[in-house]
Amino acid sequence: MKILVTGGAGFIGSAVIRNIISNTKDSVINVDKLTYAGNLESLSEIEASERYSFEQVDICNRTELDGVFKKHQPDAVMHLAAESHVDRSIDGPAAFIETNIVGTYTLLEASRQYWNQLKASRKEAFRFHHISTDEVYGDLEGTDDLFTETTSYEPSSPYSASKASSDHLVRAWQRTYGLPTLITNCSNNYGPFHFPEKLIPLIILNALDGKPLPVYGNGMQIRDWLYVEDHASALYTVVTKGEIGETYNIGGHNEKANIEVVTTICSLLEELVANKPANVTKYEDLITYVTDRPGHDVRYAIDASKIERELGWAPAETFESGLRKTVEWYLNNKKWWSRVLDGSYNFERLGTASTSEENK
Repeated sequence: MKILVTGGAGFIGSAVIRNIISNTKDSVINVDKLTYAGNLESLSEIEASERYSFEQVDICNRTELDGVFKKHQPDAVMHLAAESHVDRSIDGPAAFIETNIVGTYTLLEASRQYWNQLKASRKEAFRFHHISTDEVYGDLEGTDDLFTETTSYEPSSPYSASKASSDHLVRAWQRTYGLPTLITNCSNNYGPFHFPEKLIPLIILNALDGKPLPVYGNGMQIRDWLYVEDHASALYTVVTKGEIGETYNIGGHNEKANIEVVTTICSLLEELVANKPANVTKYEDLITYVTDRPGHDVRYAIDASKIERELGWAPAETFESGLRKTVEWYLNNKKWWSRVLDGSYNFERLGTASTSEENK
């Protein structure tokens, strides 16, 4: 099979591509615009494969997308390209509307035109797999409920609203035009090659540098954590085995409060790092509580029983094993994250919704 992966230079997309090239006989076309979070070095271990090719294309550019489909003739699309950082969506929602909504629409139309001209056997086998987030469901504060595939949508941030919109577009294109689509909604991912604006890599790298470890509000916001390589295997399972028109929630069965995540990282660093920064006695001393982000959801939790029951997928990593692997990876891959941080991202605080000139 030949799979077109959008956003393949990003965190989850690169994990998907590494998984496909390393563990299957399939080919991959990586379509990525290479924004600030795209990094082809995350694909260095597979980039020489004759089954891998890269096209630097913006998914909002219909002409270039049509050219990619014509050139490569894919059997499936896995759509991961998205602006994904909630704090950035608060500071600058326009990019999220453009990429996540307009980009998804443009990709759907390019895919539909391509799909319509396929011969019957290939047309029947074609799949459009849209990768989304549990944040579209909103907040589970004050309940013990879990998000299921039928939970109503109540997005809280510009990011989650843009992803909810893209989910609706994908379902509409299946219902109206018959395009063979599938949707997955996942919990918080973590693992190797994660861009350092997100919680886990930010805490690891700040701690190694003796900088404050920022925790929003009281740190009791709860997330379900999913190791990125587990997610990659789940996505491949869905695109190859999933039923057309179905949605599958993907989670790691690891509900943790943010403060627990941070203190666990601190404990791992105490164990694994021989020489602390000069200003650090204990890494936990660096924890700094900061003003919560606007509209911050308190709890997300995924019911992933459907994908396990129907497709036979379950996560291989516990939170403890996955987090240890993640911390060890960052300790052993300074070259990668040093290049990421060479000026494109400086650990600035985002998502305060400030309108002052200095924060624009």
